[in-house]
Amino acid sequence: MLAMLSTQAAVRRCAGASALALALLGAGLPAAAAADRPQPDLSRFYGQKPVWGACEGPDMPKDLQCAKVTVPIDYARPGAGTLDVALARYRATGESQGSVLLNFGGPGGAGIPELASEGRQFMDLTSGYDVVTFDPRGVGRSSPVSCGEGSDEASAVAEKDADIGHPQALFKQLKQAAAQCARHSGPVLPHIGTINASRDMDVIRQALGDDKLNYLGFSYGSRLGAVYAAQFPGKVGRITLDGVDTLTESLAEQGVAGAEGQQTALEDFLDWCTTDVGCPFGQDRRTAGDEVLRLVRSLDEDPLPTGLGGKLSGQDLVGAIGQALYSKELWPSLQRALVSLVEDGDARRVLAFSTGGMEPPRDRHPTDGGLVDAEDVPSDNLVAALMAINCADDPDRPASARLSKDLDELRTAYDEASPVFGRYRLTQLLMCYGRPKGTDFIRDRVKNVRSAKMLLVGTRGDPATPYRWAVETAQRLGSSAVVLDNKGEGHTGYSSSKCVHRKVNDFLLYGSLPPNGSSCPADAPPGGTLEHSD
Repeated sequence: MLAMLSTQAAVRRCAGASALALALLGAGLPAAAAADRPQPDLSRFYGQKPVWGACEGPDMPKDLQCAKVTVPIDYARPGAGTLDVALARYRATGESQGSVLLNFGGPGGAGIPELASEGRQFMDLTSGYDVVTFDPRGVGRSSPVSCGEGSDEASAVAEKDADIGHPQALFKQLKQAAAQCARHSGPVLPHIGTINASRDMDVIRQALGDDKLNYLGFSYGSRLGAVYAAQFPGKVGRITLDGVDTLTESLAEQGVAGAEGQQTALEDFLDWCTTDVGCPFGQDRRTAGDEVLRLVRSLDEDPLPTGLGGKLSGQDLVGAIGQALYSKELWPSLQRALVSLVEDGDARRVLAFSTGGMEPPRDRHPTDGGLVDAEDVPSDNLVAALMAINCADDPDRPASARLSKDLDELRTAYDEASPVFGRYRLTQLLMCYGRPKGTDFIRDRVKNVRSAKMLLVGTRGDPATPYRWAVETAQRLGSSAVVLDNKGEGHTGYSSSKCVHRKVNDFLLYGSLPPNGSSCPADAPPGGTLEHSD
């Protein structure tokens, strides 16, 4: 899973390569023909004028405005139903040259609460733009998908309790989980995914009054931006992709690199943690990694009851640690959370890193296509949407016989990539089983894009989106792609590197592109070091 930009809890999607995973999941891609068929009349969707007003909710800034646009549920059959897509914006403070649209990643991350809480990072852009974001279809207030109130099936979908040692029972559980998600998600579920979200962005572009799309996409948002450029090359304005996603690697390949990247980030965290007497894994760096693994296995065997009516398993802990490792700024908070867990048996701080905490999903009925109130967004929406979007974007559906045959080898490959994160990532690999086959458009058609120049930011120490993806995606996109090499650490560069921030702003505001292959140095930590917890 790819990460959200902010340091708030979010499910993270990472990736990587393995010949075994390729053999398992990389074959038999059918041709994408839908884009070649005549398109139906969409003119009524392209004539909208959003009505902006105050955003509802106690946590919404007073200067943030909200609106909506209406899009077809199915672009092939626009008369078959519609849904509303929620928008939010900060108005330009200077002379406006239109809008810049933001996507913060996920997939499955709602844009509006992110812009409300993290908007200060983008205030520079208001000198020339309305800064706009949206909740993509199936996400947040825009017909949110859900897998329903917690149950065994929902637990499997949430990457808990999956017994890969008994594959047939697991496959049955995953099929039940997929059916449960379909029951609770409504008519948007078959039409979720990046292809349709990209088409929604073009409706948004026109509704905002822009001839071309100016866009800043982080992590998964880079996939969304690249798909938009392939679908609408003539409508590309100034597009920046930060934390560049792969366009070709399967979920199986991505999982191995995700495990490797997070293991590396964990090793870096332990290098730092063990220099402090307050480190819950001691000061012996040679044994600290074993202590982490011992804690995970202990909680898997005997989950810790929480004050929220649930239990914290080892895999819950792995997910929370993984989220915290995407930013060094979170290391002190992670250390404090682990101290509370190890010394006091208090899981509350750990749960703060987990999406939705341990609260069971609220059981909501599928929406009728209108916006839902913020308080009615199901608490499992991020996880449910992440799975739905990734599966809709991935065409690989190996049969159960093949999965059963190769599962032991896969488990070995994932455990070798990371003894801590391997099982967690392997379970993610299985999450599309029982769902309809996804599109092959992204792998087959998003390449050699003849559009205006786009800026791709790759970070050398990014544990979620390896730097090589920025290079590979640029090569795939062709001459339209310009790569900026960020020598820093962490996932994405805009919020963590002053140099990247400046160069991205210069491009978006003034059209000033850095030379292809130019770089930004790593920023020194504030004060030259990262402080430990007290």
